[in-house]
Order: sequence, then C-alpha cells, then structure tokens
Amino acid sequence: MNKDNPVILAITAASGIIFGVKTLEFLLKNDFRAELVISSKAYYIAQHELGLALSHEREKIHENILKFLKIENKKENLKVWLDNEIWANPSSGSYKTEGMIIVPCSMGSIASIASGLAQNLITRAADVCLKEKRPLTLVPRETPLNSIHLENMLKLSKLGVNIVPPIPGFYGKIETIDDSINFVVGKILDASKIENNLYERWQI
Repeated sequence: MNKDNPVILAITAASGIIFGVKTLEFLLKNDFRAELVISSKAYYIAQHELGLALSHEREKIHENILKFLKIENKKENLKVWLDNEIWANPSSGSYKTEGMIIVPCSMGSIASIASGLAQNLITRAADVCLKEKRPLTLVPRETPLNSIHLENMLKLSKLGVNIVPPIPGFYGKIETIDDSINFVVGKILDASKIENNLYERWQI
C-alpha cells in the first residue's frame, strides 16, 4: 500500500460508530493519510454511543475526533470533508487514493451504492472506487437482514466489494469489549489489504 495516497474513511448513520473511529485511530497511528467523511445523520449517534460531539463544521469534527482519540499530534495526516461537499477530493477518479472503507455502513448507503445513486460525498466516493476498480470495504450494521439487504450486498460483492459484517471471532481469545472491537477492526483492515496485528490469528 502506498502511504503517499490517502485511505478514504466514511462513517454513516448506523450503530457501531466505534468501529469507524477505531479504524481511523489505527490509520493515523500507523502514519496512513486519511480523508474522513461522517454523515451528518450520524452526529447524534456518535454523541449517544460515544459521547463524541460533532457538528457540521469540518474544523470542529477534525478537532474533536483527534481529541477523542488523544492523538492531536496526527492532525496533518487527517483531512475532513462534510457529506454535502460533493466537489471534494474523493469525488473525483483522477484523485489518487488507496480505496475506501465505510464503517459502519447503513443499509440506506448500501442501497444507494448498489443502485449507483451518488447523492452525497460518501456514496459518490464509493461510486468512484467502483468505476476506478479501487478497493471498497463496507461494514454493514443491521440485524436481522431482509432479502433486499442481502440482494444489495450480493450485487456489490459480485463487483468485488468487500462485505465485512462486524462479527467477532472468539478464537481470538476475546475477553473484553476492546478485544471484540479490535478483532472487527483487524478484519476490516485485512479485507482492505492493510497489515495489522490487532487480534490473535488462528494458529494450531
């Protein structure tokens, strides 16, 4: 992976925002560049689940998320975009990236991507990854799944999209919530071809 090119990370309005935040933490701590887009509909969920205060201001999101992660020294590696900034860097195929991770990914976002509806920066950036044949990893957060959800994910999987439900593998000797989160984030990174040692791998 070329660290000169950023990884696009999107967080949509679904439960499990901690997985997106922890994925961002890994990328920044390991000197990857990240371009972050958080759905405006996810602000309340971030506050409710994590106590993470966000607003529709790029500078405030940038400041608060780095402060939440206690990695203010990594601010140069993080660029934040608002979901309505459809003209932003990730919306163009000529802008080089190492692909995109959407975590968590709402079923509405999956439906839009599967239908080619690039209505905001998140779905537009995903559409760019599809047309440019760049890695795209989606972490669906809904249960139970209905047939529409499954059909949309199958359609995207056939296009080469990585579908990574946030399901821990208990062979990883999971004892705490943090262990469970790290396992899922490790699998997300694995699918995106990003080396990591966040969980204990199967070995006999």
